[in-house]
Parts: sequence; structure tokens; C-alpha cells
Amino acid sequence: MKWNSIRTKLIVFLLLPTLVCILATMFISYSYTTKSLRTRAVDENTNLLYQGSKNISSFIQDVNRLSLTIYSDSDFYRQLEAGYDDMSANIRIYSSLNYILTSMPDIFQVYLYRVKDSKATLLSHNATPKRWQGIPPYSDSRITAAYPLSIQSTHISNTYGLNSPLPQLTAEPVFTLHRRIERIPSTEALGYLSIDVKLTAFTDIMNQLYEQDKENIYLVDDSGTLVYSHDEAALGKPLNASWYDKPIAGNGLSQGYFEKDGAVFIYQKIESPGLNWTLVKQIPVSYLFREAKEAARINILLLVLLMIMIIALTILISFRITAPIKQLTRYMNQVQTGNLEIDIRPAGKDEIGLVTERFRSMMDTINNLILREYRLELSNKTNELRALQSQINPHFLNNTLQIIGTLALELKVPQIYALLSALAKMMRYSMYNDEKIVTVQDELDHVKAYVELQKERFENKFTFRYDMEESLLKALMPKMILQPIVENYFKHGFNLARTDGLIEIKAARLASGRMEITVRNNGSSIPAAKLEALREELQHPGRLDIDMLKETDSNDSKRDAPGARIGLPNVLARLRLVCGDSALLIVDNDKAGGVIVRLEIDIVVESETI
Repeated sequence: MKWNSIRTKLIVFLLLPTLVCILATMFISYSYTTKSLRTRAVDENTNLLYQGSKNISSFIQDVNRLSLTIYSDSDFYRQLEAGYDDMSANIRIYSSLNYILTSMPDIFQVYLYRVKDSKATLLSHNATPKRWQGIPPYSDSRITAAYPLSIQSTHISNTYGLNSPLPQLTAEPVFTLHRRIERIPSTEALGYLSIDVKLTAFTDIMNQLYEQDKENIYLVDDSGTLVYSHDEAALGKPLNASWYDKPIAGNGLSQGYFEKDGAVFIYQKIESPGLNWTLVKQIPVSYLFREAKEAARINILLLVLLMIMIIALTILISFRITAPIKQLTRYMNQVQTGNLEIDIRPAGKDEIGLVTERFRSMMDTINNLILREYRLELSNKTNELRALQSQINPHFLNNTLQIIGTLALELKVPQIYALLSALAKMMRYSMYNDEKIVTVQDELDHVKAYVELQKERFENKFTFRYDMEESLLKALMPKMILQPIVENYFKHGFNLARTDGLIEIKAARLASGRMEITVRNNGSSIPAAKLEALREELQHPGRLDIDMLKETDSNDSKRDAPGARIGLPNVLARLRLVCGDSALLIVDNDKAGGVIVRLEIDIVVESETI
């Protein structure tokens, strides 16, 4: 870049005054912002700590009031005075202590020492109550001061002198409220009550007072011991910090703030009967002034953006030339990822616009070729369906002809004509492959012919019924659907020992413009495991294996009917191939015995023959 060029001079003379103005604005705004942030942070956190101190004090008072319930429990108080030591007295004491233990979720355990009979009781969650006798009260619980209440700072929970361990109980940090139970109105001790409270009671309160990992919080008692802190390892230990001794412990003020060691400290004292704690919040100056630093970073970013904008204006012409080329590149990238339906817009009338127009023409040609391939795929599926319909099992025809021939030789009755007619109808229906969609009436007639032959084969040991709405007989459906379902009854469910067999076909119109065809029989039910496996297979019907269906296995004696290898999953696959994915096939066992197969397809009156 040459100095004598207009582009160079324009960049320098625009950039220099802009940079000076921005730097001056950044310095002034940073100074004002830091001062404002310090004042606002002190005011907000002073109010926040005051509210936190009220919440802590309120919680301590709740525990205190809970310890006073022993005075309102006349039976419990009378037993402390009298020193009863029987089963009912123990149950009453356990009930009162359990009430205290379960009244607040953060109470860890309750300890009671009865002076009259020198008996101690310890009650904890998920642990068997423990009692022991003949030992003095636990030293921390025995209050000898004039005031009958004291709060013990954070410590690890103990068993109050109990020799035998409590395997169900895991020690954890707690603070304890100790109360001397007095013989009213004197100060004579009837017993000593200690309530251990888990530090989790303060967790929700403390988490609202500071930002974790950015600020620090301390709750200190009057001896300088940490009751609660962001550092769990320091709980219950003396707070050795130079910022606490004089600025907080020695000034006698209930609240205030000061700045020391790169941080701002705000404190609030909590004072109530038996309680003298101090709540301290430490805010690092770096975190306190983060907004000011963020503003400075934004100003620097604006400066960078402004410089980029000035430079961008000088190269606008080159962008106008290269933009259409980049747009064409994006079109190509979308095509590469498989999106062939992109909207390619004209880029002008110049050479680049001409290239874009030729690219759009090329994409139109490609889409037309894809559409042709799609039609070819539809034709292949039609051929698959026709191959499926052409499956006529020679074994079935042979068996049927043997039955008819035997009857002709032995009986010589006109019934032979009816059987031959039924067989002829089935052959014509199965062999006529030019139509893959027929009416419900045609499909029903085919089933009637098949059933007529089976009646003779099984000596009229079953009854066939059908009930179809008249308007549905002209509705269209795929060919060779009902007969394989009916055939399953004779292959898997028919019992030769019964003479009351039944197979029934019903067709009804649904409110959604669809029709339901139900095929029910009273034969053997499908075992639960096989039924579940069949349902799972029907949930994911695979593509029809036409090559498998074309195979002829003369040694397979089980193929004795049309569609013997066409199972229900293949029937469903054919339904969906012709009627779409909305077609349903549901198989279930009938409560009265037998199997029910339900088909559900859209009602179509006219259809194109493929």
C-alpha cells in the first residue's frame, strides 16, 4: 500500500481521530463506571446480607421454638419431673423426641439427658434409638450458665458419650442448639436437650448471598470460629484472617464495609438470645469491576469493528465482483450435500450471470433424470406385486384334485360339480395377474370358493359367516389379501376333533373415511411369546423377497395352499405397497378363544390398474 494513494490517506485520516476519541471515552467511562459499581455493590450487598441475617436468625429461632415444645407437652414434662422408667414412659419420650427430629428436614439427631434417673436417649434418622443409664450428661450439653440456651458452632456430629457405635449413622458437620430443661419457675435442671442441625440448613440461604467460585462467604461466631464457609475444609476451625480481627471483631458496629487485600468486605452481625454470629461477604475487586472491564472490552471491540468497516469500504468494488462467484460456490456446496431443490437465482447479465444460468439449467436436467428413475422404481414394485400374485402352489392343487377325484369315484354325486366350480374360480382369480387391485366383492368371492373346498376337505366341521356393508362391496383393495389370512386358520388353528369350528369375516366403515375388515376364528390361540414376536415383526415389515417367493420346493410338504409362504408380515407389506403406509394389520387372540386379524385401509372406489 503506497502513501500517495487516496485509499491509504483515507484510512489514516479517518482512523487517527476516531482512535483518539474512543480511547478518551474509554478512560472517562471506565473511571466513572468503577466508582459507580463500588457504590452500587456495597448498597445492594448490605441489603442482601441484612436479609440473609434475618433468614438465619429466623431459622435459629424456629429450632429454638421447637426445643420449647417440651414445656407445652405436659406428659413429657411430667415424666421428666417424676423420672418414670417404664415402657409407656419410654414410648412417650421417644414419641416427643421423634416429633422434634422430624419437624424440620435438616435436623440430624436429638439428644436428651434426664437428671432424675440419669438416663440418656439419642435419636437419629435411619438408626435405632439408643438409651443408656448411669453416666453423667454430655459435657457440651450441660449448660451451667444463667441463660438456659446456647448455640454450639460447627463441629463433627458425635454420639454424646455412647460407647457402642451406630453403624447406620455417618458423621457430618452440624451445629447444635443446647437447652437446659428447668423446673419452672426455678432454674433447677430436669434435663438437657441437644438438637444437632445439619449445615445444609444454611445452604439455600447462603447460596442466595454470593456467587459461587467468584465471591466468598463466611459465617463466624463470637469466638472467631467458622460456622459456615464456601471452603468446607475450614468449617469448625478458627478464622485466621487479618481482615477480621480489627475491622470487624474490634469495631463494635452491627454492619459495615471496607476494602483490603484487593477485595471489598461487607459484614452484618446476627444477634439474638444465645447467638452472636457475624456474616461476612468477600467480593474480589476484579469481579466487582467486571462490568467496567466488559465495557472497556466492548469499546475496544467497537474500535476494531470501526477500523474493519473503514477498510471494508475501500475494497467494496472487489467484493461486488467476487460476491456472485461465492454465491455460486455456495449453491454447489448445497448440491454436494444432497440438496437438489435449491433456488438458484439470476446473478446478472454479465459472464458470471451466464454461468449461473447454465448451472440452473444443468440442475433442472438432473432433477428430471431423478424423476424418471423414480417412475422406474414404481414399475419395479408393480412387477414385484405381480410376481407375488402368481404364486400358486402345485401341492395345493394336487391335494384338492385328489379329494375331488376320490369323491367322484366313491360317491358319484352332483356335489362334485360344486367343488370343481369352486376350484375353477380360484384358479381364474389367482392366475389373472393383469389386475393387482380388485373389489371387496371379488376378494370375498375368492374366499368363498376357497372355503367351499375346505368344507369338503374337513367334512363340514366348521361354519363360515360373513357380514359386510353393502356400500363397501364395491370398495377397492389389493388382491389375494383375505385368503392367506383365512388359510392360517386351517394350517395353525383348526382342530380336527371339533365339529363347531367357525371363521367369520366382517367389513365396516370407520368415521375417518376408512374401512375395517375383521377375520375371526374360534381355533387355537397364538402362544403369548409367538404373538409378541409376530407383533414386533408387524411393527417393522420388511421389503418383500420376491426371489424367495418364486422358489419351488417340491419336498416341502407344508406348502398345501395358495400363499402358503405368504405370512402376515408379507400381507401387510403388500397392503402398504398398494395402499400406502397408513394401512394397518393387527393380530390378537380372541377372549372367547381363537384369533382375530383386523385390516384397516382407506376406502377407494375407483383406482388405476397398473
